[in-house]
Amino acid sequence: MKINDMKKMSIHIGGYVLIAAVMVSVILQQPELVTGQARVPAMFVLGDSLVEVGNNNFLPTIARANYLPYGIDLNFRPTGRFSNGLNFIDLLARLVNITSPPPFADPTTSGNRILGGVNYASAAAGILDESGQNYGSRFSMNQQMVNLQTTLSQLRTMMSPQAYTDYLSRSLVILVFGSNDYINNYLMPNLYSSSFRYRPPEFAYLLLNQYARQLLALYSLGLRKIFIPGLAPLGCIPNQRATGVAPPDRCVDNVNKILGTFNEGLKSLVDQLNQRLPGAIYVYGNTYSSIGDILNNPVAYGFTVVDRACCGVGRNQGQITCLPFQTPCLNRSQYVFWDAFHPTQAANSILARRAFYGPPSDAYPVNVQQMTLLH
Repeated sequence: MKINDMKKMSIHIGGYVLIAAVMVSVILQQPELVTGQARVPAMFVLGDSLVEVGNNNFLPTIARANYLPYGIDLNFRPTGRFSNGLNFIDLLARLVNITSPPPFADPTTSGNRILGGVNYASAAAGILDESGQNYGSRFSMNQQMVNLQTTLSQLRTMMSPQAYTDYLSRSLVILVFGSNDYINNYLMPNLYSSSFRYRPPEFAYLLLNQYARQLLALYSLGLRKIFIPGLAPLGCIPNQRATGVAPPDRCVDNVNKILGTFNEGLKSLVDQLNQRLPGAIYVYGNTYSSIGDILNNPVAYGFTVVDRACCGVGRNQGQITCLPFQTPCLNRSQYVFWDAFHPTQAANSILARRAFYGPPSDAYPVNVQQMTLLH
């Protein structure tokens, strides 16, 4: 099935059938400014290591980043973020003008501390429950949704029914999933059977159907502003370059090609949800294009190294990811990739700004800044 066929596909979602039209236009009302109160009172983050802030520190897993040199540019303070410094969520929170939400698994994340939102993201987590199990424990997407409902139940007791409804409708939800369903599932045929059972388009549709159920569930919980970045060109990360499948100066093209169905399908799903659910605004983040632009035009963004990690071991510094107390590169702001899998703070800053300020080619149908102005 071709990528464009996704636009003609019906996605079955727990009894709903959302028909994807070939051409869907989302008509938004003029943004109505919310006066006298913060436009975004809270941010709820679900996802994987790209947006984790320390949940896996509290889980029995090897997928952790609670050691130096992680956090080397956060005053030498490793927090569980898979970055030399701030990650995408931290930087987006600054643009939204709120504090980056604390990790759900931290026992101190309770009481008034949850009023600004909570981060449920867990390294190695996938849309599928089994994705990433090779690393040990993690909060899968489904478990993160359960954890989110735990928080919402607590919040419901802390404010009046009307205030709670208004709070949820103005809060921002970010979901970053899918990478581990490929890197730590589909592209690991020695550990997972998915690539034998599904052709690439079929696997993408499996992911999209599961994703769609939870995106609908967010609406039923009262949440209305939901940002969903697509997959980056995973064939270009140091981990995939290190396989040696592609020439030294090339990304692994066949990996990138199989991601198209998922990304096109996710964008189509955003159209369907916006068309069907009154008062909701779902936004697709075109991470693939944003990272691709950086990799194709590195000098324009201040980068000199695009094909290897700042911290790692082996070919492209991507065969083994950043080890405890390993000495990383000194010119970190010139590297796109921090370790075998994750961007540097410098690259994350560009991604956050494109999501917040970008045109529809970066954030569709509106950017995050425009979404925060809608009420």
